[in-house]
Amino acid sequence: MPENKHIEYKQQVTPELEREVVAFLNSNEGGIIYIGIDKIGNPVGLNDVDHDQLLIKDRLKNNILPSCMGLFDLVVEGKEEKDIIKLIVAGGYEKPYYIKRYGLSEKGAFIRVGSSSEPMPTRQIEQLFAKRTRHSISNIKSKKQELNFQQLNIYYQGIGKVLNDQFAKNLELLTEDHSYNYVAYLLNDVNTISVKVARYNGMDRVDLSESNEYGYESIIKATQQVLDKLNLENKTLTKITAKERQEKRLWNEIALREAVVNAFVHNDYTKELAPKFELFDNRLEITSNGGLPEGLSKDEFFEGFSIPRNKELMRIFKDLDLVEQLGSGVPRILQAYNKDVFQFSDNFLRITLPSMQVTPQVTPQDTPQVTPQVEALIKIVDGIYSRGELQEKLDLLDREHFRKSYLQPAIEMGFIGLTIPEKPTSGNQKYYLTEKGKAYKYL
Repeated sequence: MPENKHIEYKQQVTPELEREVVAFLNSNEGGIIYIGIDKIGNPVGLNDVDHDQLLIKDRLKNNILPSCMGLFDLVVEGKEEKDIIKLIVAGGYEKPYYIKRYGLSEKGAFIRVGSSSEPMPTRQIEQLFAKRTRHSISNIKSKKQELNFQQLNIYYQGIGKVLNDQFAKNLELLTEDHSYNYVAYLLNDVNTISVKVARYNGMDRVDLSESNEYGYESIIKATQQVLDKLNLENKTLTKITAKERQEKRLWNEIALREAVVNAFVHNDYTKELAPKFELFDNRLEITSNGGLPEGLSKDEFFEGFSIPRNKELMRIFKDLDLVEQLGSGVPRILQAYNKDVFQFSDNFLRITLPSMQVTPQVTPQDTPQVTPQVEALIKIVDGIYSRGELQEKLDLLDREHFRKSYLQPAIEMGFIGLTIPEKPTSGNQKYYLTEKGKAYKYL
């Protein structure tokens, strides 16, 4: 594929890298810079991708204003047995972006014109600066300043990182006067943001049968609780035909996860409202506040171009392995569902996942040969547990023995489900009893 408006090739990390990134930040759609590929698209590879990744991240962090942290992603890929870096850049909300050393001028600000990055005219710089979004949650001062981040610290410890004394500055949780901003308020242990998961009998909102309220805590913890709740609701349905036994979940697991995380990351919190999740007999509706970002068309949205509304949240969700990579969410949903599951308005974005309509059937003769170890595991699972918690309930110390004899066979038989199915080895992975597992447990 040749270079174009959205694609740039670099043989190596060059002095002009910031210019290309700034040009993509100043566009509506962003773009991708492949490093380790020559101008005609042939892979040449990089000698030290780890060093180059650190170098790129440091340069983009320190050399571009406003901060572009959370607006770019680095992915190492192999092409023709050569390592290259894929630098994904999203369109920014705080245009115009510019190279720090040259300031807000034609020497510092760039735009994408065809397959090249050109200086931004002074008039366009002035127009964009006048329109710059000044009411993003990073610029709103937190209503309270005595904040605690124990929950956030626990999640970072779970991936082997510790929040140091500079974490608030490094994660952009401070306003220009060094007060905590609204991002910090959302991430701290106690806030006033309520997240609701409601269930209705039937197809409409007349008969409310269950209302679960999460939130009032770190938005990271609330996200995980909603994911855990909906994974429990995502039942495995079985249909037995003359030729085979068919098993499917109510909703595609990967699409469900992407839809939930996207709702939290891209929600407009300036109105102090959280996403909401509603279960009906025939569908799941996930509604987030705020329509499409300004400048992003529906076609660009479906193609995976990204303008993160809350780049600070995006960065932290990415750190914690809740986001795969920039722009990947919508295309992953579209692998399982059609575009018509999305509904847009000026104030909301809703995704409706239709439920599989298959009658569950599980009988004793349908179950595979179950070992005593798997049966013991099934008996003690009555909620959502981490691997360590399951071992403790079974009073087992040997991690490998537990994995080989208990956990893995139970997963392969379909009795145990994963809360993060697309990343089986994630440090945040938890396990629960599937509908098939429940049916066996209570036979």
